[in-house]
Amino acid sequence: MEGLVIKNTGSWYIVRTETGESIPCKIKGNFRLKGIRSTNPVSVGDRVDIELNPDRTAFITRIHERKNYIIRRASNLSKESHIIAANIDLALLVVTVNSPLTSTTFIDRFLATAEAYRIPVHIVINKCDTFSPDDREYAEALCHLYRTIGYECRCVSAATGEGFDFITDSLKDRITLLSGNSGVGKSTIISRILPGVDIKIGAVSTAHHKGMHTTTFSEMYPLPQGGYLIDTPGIKGFGTIDFEPGKVAHFFPEIFQISQECRFSNCTHRHEPGCAVLKALENHEISESRYASYLSIIDDSSNGKYREAF
Repeated sequence: MEGLVIKNTGSWYIVRTETGESIPCKIKGNFRLKGIRSTNPVSVGDRVDIELNPDRTAFITRIHERKNYIIRRASNLSKESHIIAANIDLALLVVTVNSPLTSTTFIDRFLATAEAYRIPVHIVINKCDTFSPDDREYAEALCHLYRTIGYECRCVSAATGEGFDFITDSLKDRITLLSGNSGVGKSTIISRILPGVDIKIGAVSTAHHKGMHTTTFSEMYPLPQGGYLIDTPGIKGFGTIDFEPGKVAHFFPEIFQISQECRFSNCTHRHEPGCAVLKALENHEISESRYASYLSIIDDSSNGKYREAF
């Protein structure tokens, strides 16, 4: 029997079959996915084959080939990866500029990973109803930066509904991943999209100005307009994995485009003579924050580090 993994509870996976039945499943056998050492070999969004047991539980016996997935380095085991979700049509990256502040390093790491795994991303800057004048100016600067690179980026308020059409229009007939730091308002967004779904909404720590986790496991919700929405636990840091240092520039579209003009084909864009990227950086044609993110990923790739990107 074939089905879709709609929830990961840590020890069990909930699989929805073609008849609409949701069946608790465990993994049968030792899955090795193309050499990926993963903390979760089966992911929400996977198409799987299952083998039913007499008690109406089942074993997952095969994972179908994925069209894509998004992955990050597991924070507790630096050599392991954590697959966030699979078979994604679009990722909505939810960020905030005040409560809490999402770092551009985190945004850029997510975008680079999505580029590597061929997943389109829209950036949602939430909580625009709480913006001070300085917050609004910064949010508009972020929108300008990422739109210039080629990413859709909008300010919205999940609390009031301002600008929310940007989200609802993006979801139709797609499998959409909703991701971001804890406290950016993902649960509030889901509650507005699916008012009948019981979503726990948390607060932001007043002591540390960081979000507190409310979603524990990834879950997939069917949408009335067609498609699915994947909710994921808030990500504290985004450690990249499997990036060859020489190829990191491929996942920064504006850096890759300008790099075609470098004198050397293997230019790392750090110190080489005739580097078009360094010249563009000096002329403010490439954002300093994006270039810093590029360097941080190269550093991690070279040294096998896990970095929490606040």
